[in-house]
Amino acid sequence: QVQLVESGGGLVQAGGSLRLSCAASRSAFNMGWYRQAPGKERELVAVITSGGSTSYADSVKGRFTISRDNAKNTVYLQMNSLKPEDTAVYYCNVNTGRLYWGQGTQVTVSS
Repeated sequence: QVQLVESGGGLVQAGGSLRLSCAASRSAFNMGWYRQAPGKERELVAVITSGGSTSYADSVKGRFTISRDNAKNTVYLQMNSLKPEDTAVYYCNVNTGRLYWGQGTQVTVSS
């Protein structure tokens, strides 16, 4: 069993920034962030492989940056130029051979 601890969500004005963190209790292959807005399906935001290759949803390219610290088994999501449409619950996801989800952290962007 892998434990994931997320932090960093909150309320921010449009144009602002937030940084999310997700610490895993063991090492993982791919690590990523998903989000789910009210009334919508959960969607992939960004993913990073153990080698550092990254992939982003088109809606966040150029604004969000995913990174990881393998020594700390932690993945980060730096979110800049936030928009109201970025408002959602953000979930950490890690693949250790099995998939695990974090508890979710609310990000609210006011206009």
